[in-house]
Amino acid sequence: MRILITGAAGFVGTSLASALRAAIPAVDLIGIDNLSRPGSEANRSALRTLGVRLIHGDLRLASDVEALPTVDWVIDAAANPSVLAGIDGRATSRQLVEHNLGGTLHLLEYCRQQRAGLILLSTSRVYSIRALAALPVTAEKGAFRWNASVPAASVSGASEHGIREDFSTEAPVSLYGATKLASETLALEYGEAFGFPVWINRCGVLAGAGQFGRADQGIFAYWINRHLRRRPLRYIGFGGHGFQVRDCLHPADLAQLVHLQLTSSTDAPSTASRVFHVSGGLASGRSLRQLTAWCDDRFGPHTVTEDPAPRPYDLPWIVLDARRAESRWRWRPTRGPEQIFQEIAEHAERHPDWIERSEG
Repeated sequence: MRILITGAAGFVGTSLASALRAAIPAVDLIGIDNLSRPGSEANRSALRTLGVRLIHGDLRLASDVEALPTVDWVIDAAANPSVLAGIDGRATSRQLVEHNLGGTLHLLEYCRQQRAGLILLSTSRVYSIRALAALPVTAEKGAFRWNASVPAASVSGASEHGIREDFSTEAPVSLYGATKLASETLALEYGEAFGFPVWINRCGVLAGAGQFGRADQGIFAYWINRHLRRRPLRYIGFGGHGFQVRDCLHPADLAQLVHLQLTSSTDAPSTASRVFHVSGGLASGRSLRQLTAWCDDRFGPHTVTEDPAPRPYDLPWIVLDARRAESRWRWRPTRGPEQIFQEIAEHAERHPDWIERSEG
């Protein structure tokens, strides 16, 4: 089996390559990356050790994609992953669309020509911001939680278990979310029209050692590294209390599901059954205040300032219900949040320059 991993030199791409090499020793792994993100160059040696052939190329250029060798599967881990992309000054809105949607289109044409299957890594941010903001949550023990007094049947697409795959995707979802949702739709339509398998994995917040975290992406790695180094931290929005909750997922657990998708039957009754949440679920949800308490216990107390001013697209509670993946694939994550946090902390202690390297 020959597999192409896009964004191969990123945190997720490198992690997937490592896990797939261990799971399928004879696999032929090829990676493509434009090496534009902080840390990409540092992962080149790791990929070389894994026997990955890394191609320096840009998915936005059709000619770069057309020159790729024949493969059986593509795992698309390349994207601008920030929900603030297009409005934060780091990249323009046009650059965001060219990267996240234009790159997907070029990959789909490649899959059509190669008859290669596609596993598209997507995001929880494809869901309606207004609908997410309206979820019935209450503050309890330093975190927002589902309000148990609200009947589960009264909220479409969500329950105390989290958000389901049929939750509203009505705009606005952010420019970033719109590019990912459009990519999903294109991928499903291409697979249906041209007869190649497509799986869509909407991931929770991926986290682990070696992640280059920022405030707008990789929040768990960002927070732990800055707490250890006594750098300024802020609780932004929602009264400045740090109650907002996100679930977390280790990329090795994502890789386990990807392995199942690569090696299982591609038959599926409908396009809807090709979309799955890949998340640690309710058990992995942690608020920033809870994360700070963990860091205080691990590193000693560190003051976090309060900034009640809202930030664009921020939400109080995003927890993905991953029971569809469990039912279809018999998949469940094996690493809990404390294990993930400990892994990040140990890495941070070994790499005192990680914050500077993350900021590029």
